[in-house]
Amino acid sequence: MVGGSSSVLRSSMSSFLLPTKLPLGNRITLLPVSNTASSRATHFIKSEMSLCVGTHLIPHPNKVERGGEDAFFVSSFSGGVIAVADGVSGWAERNVDPALFSRELIANASSMVDDTEVNYDPQVLLGKAHAATSSIGSATVIVAMMERNGILKIANVGDCGLRLIRKGQIMFSTCPQEHYFDCPYQLSSETSGQTFLDAMVSSVKLEEGDIVVMGSDGLFDNVFDREIVSTIGSNRDVTEAAKALARLARDHSMDSSFDSPYSSEARTKGNDVPDWKKMLGMKLTGGKLDDITVVVGEVVNLTESSWV
Repeated sequence: MVGGSSSVLRSSMSSFLLPTKLPLGNRITLLPVSNTASSRATHFIKSEMSLCVGTHLIPHPNKVERGGEDAFFVSSFSGGVIAVADGVSGWAERNVDPALFSRELIANASSMVDDTEVNYDPQVLLGKAHAATSSIGSATVIVAMMERNGILKIANVGDCGLRLIRKGQIMFSTCPQEHYFDCPYQLSSETSGQTFLDAMVSSVKLEEGDIVVMGSDGLFDNVFDREIVSTIGSNRDVTEAAKALARLARDHSMDSSFDSPYSSEARTKGNDVPDWKKMLGMKLTGGKLDDITVVVGEVVNLTESSWV
């Protein structure tokens, strides 16, 4: 069983959070709040940007019953807010459920998107959500907040990522942050961890028809950017695109012969097969089994025409 159109939403401490009780994977249109009149007896046409979003989550094969350790939310605030967090699995060695921290962090962020102190700043949102999280653990996380003028503001800590696709090309990518291979930056319950001040902050102007792909490292460790672009091109519906990307990542993660982004990076960092295997022409290959969260958003232009 995988997270998808057959899964129903759970409480705020589940592996996913959405604003309405819809089956996970449904098409969600994020609508901006109503316009206000700027003058009397004037006909105006005002263009505003928003996101139409599809989601899909597939837990690690060994974590299906618990729903995995990823968490995410989608909010209709302003032009739309998307966040993904990935609980760090190493905490399980200390008998701590890695999902608790990521779920609480995301629940806090979801409840604070309209806080006046946040003021459309995803880095501030990360800071406030982190400060309010009491669970033991840590998580990598990314938050993207879209204003109605089409400006997308992004803050990420660790290796959850985002790609912006425009007319079949990747126009923008976040960069993962890591201490060393397979050890990403992370917000933590321990004081020695990173804080919101360590987040990589970006801002990009979106256009109508742009596609935003956000996900946990379960997506980006197993699917190359060219495959993301190709899959989006073959699935214009955001729900089907999110599902297709998640399933492609799952298939690659279970293929020991696939030369994945993860195995390719491992080799560049000095992690490879023994020398005697290299002499036989062998190399480290294979995907990485992991929780896989995919959120796909299409930028739509909502034009309001009215007499005031």
